[in-house]
Amino acid sequence: MKILAVECSSLSAGAALTEDLKVLGESYANTGLTHSRTLMPMVESVLKTTGVDIREIDVFAVSSGPGSFTGVRIGVSAVKGMADAQDKPCFSVSSLEGIAYPFKNYEAVICPVMDARCNQVYTAMFENGKRISADEAVLIEQLKQKIIALNKKVILAGDGAAMVYGKLKDEIDNIYLCGSQLRYAHASSVALAAFEKLSAGETPMRSGELLPSYLRLPQAERELNNKRKNDN
Repeated sequence: MKILAVECSSLSAGAALTEDLKVLGESYANTGLTHSRTLMPMVESVLKTTGVDIREIDVFAVSSGPGSFTGVRIGVSAVKGMADAQDKPCFSVSSLEGIAYPFKNYEAVICPVMDARCNQVYTAMFENGKRISADEAVLIEQLKQKIIALNKKVILAGDGAAMVYGKLKDEIDNIYLCGSQLRYAHASSVALAAFEKLSAGETPMRSGELLPSYLRLPQAERELNNKRKNDN
């Protein structure tokens, strides 16, 4: 099964092509350039480098959030467009699950954290490759209490990992910051996670069914709602 995946839900962006559990090619960038400029050229580069025609793709996968509202929209829109044009199915993978995927064989609880601003993070927890908590947006103080309650070794990953580690390392003994080479999400992890889920019987969706997962309203909508409340 050939899966073309994209990941641009946070600071980094990437595209990857896998066949079953083999990574055929991947392009990754964490340069600060906008994903609207970098994503599709990376998709084209991966297809050209691997010599695979887009018509050969069986499933298009995407990290559908949570994360940057703009980044999530760009990734989901790109996959919807490619899948619709080729009349192929899509598969949605949590951005947090994509971050945690490379650590599935680690003997620790993996806690991906993405900066959600306003002293909040998007987070979830995984152990032995299995999810042990749902994706959620929480205050860093709330995350601290959850980690303390676990009483286990916890590895932080994701674009918010260094920030959270800096705030909590002096208060919690059992947290560790993963190396920078594994800290950010990669499209290959999204593709491999999608393949494992599909192999386990999960069903892909049509392009029209693919939606972003924001966990909370974009800032503009929150401000508008607050204004309406204050006006009433």
